[in-house]
Amino acid sequence: MKSLSAASVAALLTFTVALQGAAAAAAAPATAAQAWVATWQASPQPVWRADFLFPSNVPATLNDQTVRQVARISLGGSRLRIVLSNAYGTEPIRIGKATVAQPVESGVVEGQSNGAIAAGSLHAVTFGGQETATILPGASLVSDPVAMKVAALSSVAVSFYLPQAAPLQTFHWDGRQTGWLVAGDQTGAPVLRTTGRSSTTARPLLSAIQIETEQPARAVAVIGDSITDGATASLDSNSRWPDFLAERLAPHDVAVINAGISGARLLSDGMGVNALARFDRDVLAQPGVQSVIVMLGINDISWPGTAFAPEAALPSLDDMKAGFQQLVEQAHSRGLRAVGATLTPFKGALPATSLDNYYRADKDAMRQALNEWIRHGGAFDAVIDFDAALRDPGQPSRMGQRFDSGDHLHPGDEGNRAMAEAVDLDALLPALRASQSRPATLTTSED
Repeated sequence: MKSLSAASVAALLTFTVALQGAAAAAAAPATAAQAWVATWQASPQPVWRADFLFPSNVPATLNDQTVRQVARISLGGSRLRIVLSNAYGTEPIRIGKATVAQPVESGVVEGQSNGAIAAGSLHAVTFGGQETATILPGASLVSDPVAMKVAALSSVAVSFYLPQAAPLQTFHWDGRQTGWLVAGDQTGAPVLRTTGRSSTTARPLLSAIQIETEQPARAVAVIGDSITDGATASLDSNSRWPDFLAERLAPHDVAVINAGISGARLLSDGMGVNALARFDRDVLAQPGVQSVIVMLGINDISWPGTAFAPEAALPSLDDMKAGFQQLVEQAHSRGLRAVGATLTPFKGALPATSLDNYYRADKDAMRQALNEWIRHGGAFDAVIDFDAALRDPGQPSRMGQRFDSGDHLHPGDEGNRAMAEAVDLDALLPALRASQSRPATLTTSED
């Protein structure tokens, strides 16, 4: 028999302790009203090679360093727990310590900036009752509950220390939020030291935050690409369209989790695995999710022939329909309501870049044919017509100027707000409106 390595032994011991902690938690009494719900998410992606079209914005390895990230949650509650992911890792990652705290929103304390936390808000995070833990390759790690009361739409600073070499193979690339990498264990530091400090807008390892609410709460998951991920939303401003939707739904005790990945595709791997491969993890397995909004397909249609996929052929319309129908079937099998979203206009997309052939007339014809099927094909329980909400009435293949970020593909902050306003909340959740015999079309303007 082969002898186990020290790393494998440590990982197995951590796993055993975690199981014991989980068993104790399961045996502990709980009120019937309290429940866990997903309140924030950053879908895991594999870190790509250095020769990819875009930089990864993370080092290949972290060693004796602390990562501090800020995340704005949607629903608040009395306790929270964090989820760290090593989904695409091939080696175990050791967590030496972790904390959560309330960030200083301005980021400035006594002349220092970048990652400051409010005095008296620091809470230790444990895993199976221990402050150290190991994330096994291909696995995620859920923390113990932390008794920290947080309000809806407030921010949480999550810090974790990596005491030994940790190859970064799992991350979320476009966090639209500044995070920090600093030397040594600074998980408890109110202000991060400037020596050895760097920033990143990617999210290493942190994949979710869950909240315990005093009454059972619901969540809406949004699975999408860079438009959902917030590719051109203002940095550090929580101005993605799911963020604005979260502001509308929070008063109704409904959370919104963003399962968008920039470059995501429905049928093929891109800057993350295809939607069918990650749907179970990023949507169906998230606690409290009762509805899912699906906004995918523009990269399936537009990547072929570009620098991303120079030799690829366009998918067929039938293949796209089949992919969407499979997502709907999987959602329905878990009792979720599936809401489709039309694809927004993109004529003239990404000018003066290596992707300036992202738009073609035949690609737009496929987008419009797919949109007609999404609207009228009957596959979804309801439809949000983002195409109608954002298009220029005089040039319907183009995004309206006031909604355009400037790259003619991604909406800016005002466009993101318009998208969130285009969602009919009553059609989004089954408890707010009785089921209809045919899908409802949610629009802000005429078809």
